[in-house]
Amino acid sequence: MRIWAALAYEGTRYRGFQRLAPSHEPTIQGVLEATLQHLAGAPIRVRGAGRTDAGVHAFGQVVAFDISWRHSLEDLQRALNALLPFDMVVWALGEAPPDFHPRREAQTRIYRYLIYNGPRRDPFGRTLAWHVPSPLDVMAMRQAAALWVGRHDFGAFGRPPRGQNTVREVRRAAVVADGEWVAFEIEADAFLYHMVRIMVAVLVAIGRGERPPEAAAAYLRRPDAYPAHAPAPPYGLYFVGARYERISIPPPPKFLPDCLRGLQDQ
Repeated sequence: MRIWAALAYEGTRYRGFQRLAPSHEPTIQGVLEATLQHLAGAPIRVRGAGRTDAGVHAFGQVVAFDISWRHSLEDLQRALNALLPFDMVVWALGEAPPDFHPRREAQTRIYRYLIYNGPRRDPFGRTLAWHVPSPLDVMAMRQAAALWVGRHDFGAFGRPPRGQNTVREVRRAAVVADGEWVAFEIEADAFLYHMVRIMVAVLVAIGRGERPPEAAAAYLRRPDAYPAHAPAPPYGLYFVGARYERISIPPPPKFLPDCLRGLQDQ
């Protein structure tokens, strides 16, 4: 039967989601496939909703795979979590239609980026958020993010994973602040490579007062431009989840500590 699973992971140790050519560096897909093969006694291919980069985390990565399993789905979830490494957990799974594909059928995908805006670095969050010590104008960042909502050519913000089409539809884009923590969350039908991280770099420049909020929209009219010197670091980025028509996935648990839960609830 085909199974969908919702997976959370802390991506620091991994070279991203996608399995690589023979390599000693672990990937999320590679570890999950090896674990499933151990359980099933046969090779199993895993398909994911999003191919997160090295160092990127996930609350709700959605995967699908085919497995011959004689026990309950609860037993399968327990067996997976007993064997998966400490920085990865399957928090929900269920049976999917036999032709379900988590990437092709995703109606929207949601990403969140976390910024720690304290004057001194946070030694506990160094792999979980981007430390920006200079003060940020959150209101200006909100105004800028709102300009990205709609269907636009986002060619200035990244390259497509396949083909040449750089038009995407952003359903919502919001900036939320909770004390010294700032989060940017965006939901779209699809994303370009590095799109969210480049957007965050632009938002931080706007928050620092280096550019006006209107600059966010100016790059939509210049898809050949490059709006940031470098994308924001990968370790502040989280794949929150995807929405589907044929399967229903519950909201992810509150994995973050209390100081960040206000952001996750937005």
